[in-house]
Amino acid sequence: MNHATDLLLIGGIMLLALGAHTLGQRVHVPRVTLLLLVGALAGPSLLDIIPVRVSDNFPLVTELTLAMVGFLLGERMSVRDLKDGREAIIVSLAVTLVTALIIFVVVWLVTRNLTASLLLAAIATATDPAATLDVMREAGSRGPLTRVVAQVVAIDDAWGAILFSILLVFAELVSGNGSAVIESIGFGVYEVLGAMILGVLLGLPMAWMTGRLKPGEPMLLESAGFVFLAAGIAGALELSYLLTCMALGVTVANRAHHHVRPFRSIEGIIEPFLATFFFLAGFSLEWDLLPTLGLLGGAYVTARIAGRILGGAMGGQLAHSSHAVKLRNGACLLPQAGVAMGLALVATDRLPEVAFILPLIIGSTVFFELIGPPITMYNLKRAGETGRGYEEPADDD
Repeated sequence: MNHATDLLLIGGIMLLALGAHTLGQRVHVPRVTLLLLVGALAGPSLLDIIPVRVSDNFPLVTELTLAMVGFLLGERMSVRDLKDGREAIIVSLAVTLVTALIIFVVVWLVTRNLTASLLLAAIATATDPAATLDVMREAGSRGPLTRVVAQVVAIDDAWGAILFSILLVFAELVSGNGSAVIESIGFGVYEVLGAMILGVLLGLPMAWMTGRLKPGEPMLLESAGFVFLAAGIAGALELSYLLTCMALGVTVANRAHHHVRPFRSIEGIIEPFLATFFFLAGFSLEWDLLPTLGLLGGAYVTARIAGRILGGAMGGQLAHSSHAVKLRNGACLLPQAGVAMGLALVATDRLPEVAFILPLIIGSTVFFELIGPPITMYNLKRAGETGRGYEEPADDD
């Protein structure tokens, strides 16, 4: 089989990512947004200049990329920074609950559909850790706002998954499809707790091995092997691979003596995956669905923005955060991508009568993926945290 087209595409994406990074620095637009736009222009919804079959690889690229992103975000949850962790937990809970509450009320007022209100309330809490992390890396940001936002995106999808599992049960009860209530509750608990347990079980031997092998390529093989193995086992067991890899990263960050080394190894190989992920995300988005959003779409988008900002301010107040964190952390949590669409697919599969949720989430995802990264970049700059060396390796020896 000739893979010339695939190789041309991969090489082209790498060079486009380089060009997007260079252009983004000049025009102050995150490369995430530029890659999404280029992917969309090349996709079937617009110019249609690349074969549609390239999107067949998107699920695999998504899982590989988010597995590494989840592992890297797990580093942020080290008990060495217990005080910082406490702040992030309070902020993330506030953002999750306030966003869900506002979305629930607004969708109910617009549709009078209790089932859709419950499901959209949970789906709206999901974020896009890949886009947020990439903006921070590109901006070279470091400081209180960067730290809190990075920790929040590492854990708020966990709160979202738990909330979705609970509200899905209530939605099935409301819709009269409550015959599998016990099964729904059990699967929700199994998916979340099972992912955490699996991550810890794999993280313990990985933490033990860290620092016992020679640095360099063996460390990269070790790190990548554990991360992809964790994601694969999670998929086979129908667990959340994102939560599993996050738990893996948390365990290594807290148990390994040389805990920085595996994270730096993964950072060294993630760039091509991120570039491919964002390009294919733009390529796969169906832009012709945007006009179908209508009143509900506008209400949902507005309510989610309000929920993020208000929840971030309330969480910052409760956690006694600095003024910049209270004012800006919610606005940095707007990007939304694969997790939200995954939850929407589960919801419409279990409750076909609310099938309109899927195009709504796809359309709003396009919107938030385009405006979210630039808004995150803007708030990091306004907080004075850009260009200060994001995630500089610590001396762990």
